[in-house]
Amino acid sequence: MAVFRSGVLVLTSPLSALSRQIVPILTSASRIVEDTLYVHLQPGLCLSGPAQPKPTYIPATKEVYNLVTKLYSSANTCSHLDVRVLLTNIRNRSKSPQSPCSVQNLSHPPEVVLTDFHTSDGGQYNPVKQRLERYATSCYSCRPNLMSVLLYPDYEVADESEISEDPSASQALESYSDAVVGGTFDGLHNAHKILLSASCLLTESRLLIGLSDGDLLESKTLKELIQPYKQRMDKLCQFLVDVKPSLQYEVVPLFDPFGPSITDPALMCIVVSEETWKGGNAVNKKRLENQLLELAVHEIQLVKDPQHTDIEEEKISSSSIRIRLLGTILQPPKKNPHIPSHPYVIGLTGGSGSGKTSIAKRLEKLGAALIDSDKLGHETYSPGGPAYQQVIEEFGSGIVNEDGTINRKVLGSRVFADKEQLKRLTDIVWPAIVTLAKKQMAEAAAQDKAVCVMDAAVLLEAGWEEMVHEVWTAIIPDQEAVTRIMNRDGVSEDAARKRLVNQLSNSERVAKSNVVLCTVWEPEITQQQVQKAWNLLQERIKQSKL
Repeated sequence: MAVFRSGVLVLTSPLSALSRQIVPILTSASRIVEDTLYVHLQPGLCLSGPAQPKPTYIPATKEVYNLVTKLYSSANTCSHLDVRVLLTNIRNRSKSPQSPCSVQNLSHPPEVVLTDFHTSDGGQYNPVKQRLERYATSCYSCRPNLMSVLLYPDYEVADESEISEDPSASQALESYSDAVVGGTFDGLHNAHKILLSASCLLTESRLLIGLSDGDLLESKTLKELIQPYKQRMDKLCQFLVDVKPSLQYEVVPLFDPFGPSITDPALMCIVVSEETWKGGNAVNKKRLENQLLELAVHEIQLVKDPQHTDIEEEKISSSSIRIRLLGTILQPPKKNPHIPSHPYVIGLTGGSGSGKTSIAKRLEKLGAALIDSDKLGHETYSPGGPAYQQVIEEFGSGIVNEDGTINRKVLGSRVFADKEQLKRLTDIVWPAIVTLAKKQMAEAAAQDKAVCVMDAAVLLEAGWEEMVHEVWTAIIPDQEAVTRIMNRDGVSEDAARKRLVNQLSNSERVAKSNVVLCTVWEPEITQQQVQKAWNLLQERIKQSKL
């Protein structure tokens, strides 16, 4: 069967039956759609009659809410799929759904339409398939040459007599003209989608979304890997307009825990997660202080992540997703025709205390040729080295020891407090290091080494990324770096912090990196990251040769 990038799944079974069928249905759909899958609840939709099928409308009830939650929770088993449950035909108590005559413009127009509709009809020109395709093109902005697939043979139909009825299932959800929800929304995972979908079901007119930024991101795990504000906002808006285009959305940057939730008099409800309900209470306290009405607080339960590791959260979370990015390609390498294809050169960098050196040694054990730029720097200074005489001529004989070697401490005291002096030194030394590094790369090629790692703290400052195929960066939180520097070098906290200030920040390094690693956890975790990065690298090298 062909595989399509995007599709829409029209579910016609009763809602009570769908609850038991979700996992097999999504599993079947995941074999056909590889990117975006829209799911539309259309219980009772008939595709076998002579008349053109018409959309069905359902009330926003507890049953619908629970089913949408289960759909997103179950979608975690199909990690490659971006599942989006369309809410266009769900009526809350005071708001009509999208006009049945309008065609919904989806951000990823479906290439295939799937359904769980059960029919005994068969044959190549199955009339159900034809009606399904006509129905889909009348409802959604589909791709030309839309294909259709009936999923019912791929899973067992639930016996409705075995389905237990929940007396409270038909209870209508409370709805509000204006509601507010906040969060980082990094990566827009399925737990975010549950939170946002609940907000849409509860909102009649306007949904205000506070998108965390600035200082609110400082305490986040791997904050350097959080997507930029605009990227998060664009993905958020795209999702919301896809699932409920009839609502008015207002996205605002959030620089403190409250934002407009404590000043907007039109708001009636705040949607919070199980772990942030205290924040909802704090908002109401502030609103009372501002002489505004309290908000109804609607709490969403956390969704457990069955795939979480020991260093990840038990719930589905953005921090866990960022942890899983470590060792993977964050942005594709730039092709530079001036760099020899063999060996494949990795430029490894990182700030002081980042664990860069330990990563370099692990890569060497895996088979990479290691170029230590710090050692090469020492070599350029040594008597007879390529920079030895020029450095003495530039900075005077006062930097020379009695044995003829350059006193690096004396030289350092002169240049590191003076940017102009430092540049004079690096203009001499860095080109010499490049010459020695290229020589070692040539030696690695002669030894038929497939991978060469250039360990260089100043890789980006020196512009050496132009001589490597990929840039890998080791990062750790600043406070952890300060602690390591103090313990390693016996310096004060103030001295350690000044050292970090004089370097590129983690964010600046990450912005120019293809792969990021983090050594803040136990050595075994670092080893796992390096092994993962190494394995993926081997795949890229193999693909580049095809």
